Amino acid sequence: MNATGALGRYGEDLAARRLADAGMTVLARNWRCGRVGEIDIVARDKDSGGRDVLVVCEVKTRRAGWFEHPMAAVTPVKADRLKRLADCWLERYGGPPPGGVRIDLIGVLLPGRGAPVVEHAQGVA
Repeated sequence: MNATGALGRYGEDLAARRLADAGMTVLARNWRCGRVGEIDIVARDKDSGGRDVLVVCEVKTRRAGWFEHPMAAVTPVKADRLKRLADCWLERYGGPPPGGVRIDLIGVLLPGRGAPVVEHAQGVA
């Protein structure tokens, strides 16, 4: 694995841990759907009524000072791809749960010193 791949994997590990700590269940990581692409993390959450929600989570990891902030990395094109990937998951695994589908973004920023900063934005697309 190259340095970029290792950085991304580290960010995804932190993101999966953040989701689990928030009470979500990680169902899959790096799930692929043919030519459509890959979902970094698929998880199950509960909505305010206690119903299951499928969460398609994009993870962006950046080193501080080198690139744009990770939370700015989901373009409209990427959001559309995530929606198509969610549809692919639903086709393969039996349709939407009672609480529907949500697309989240987790941004991981690695400063030069100190602990990583992990931000979780729900319902970004």
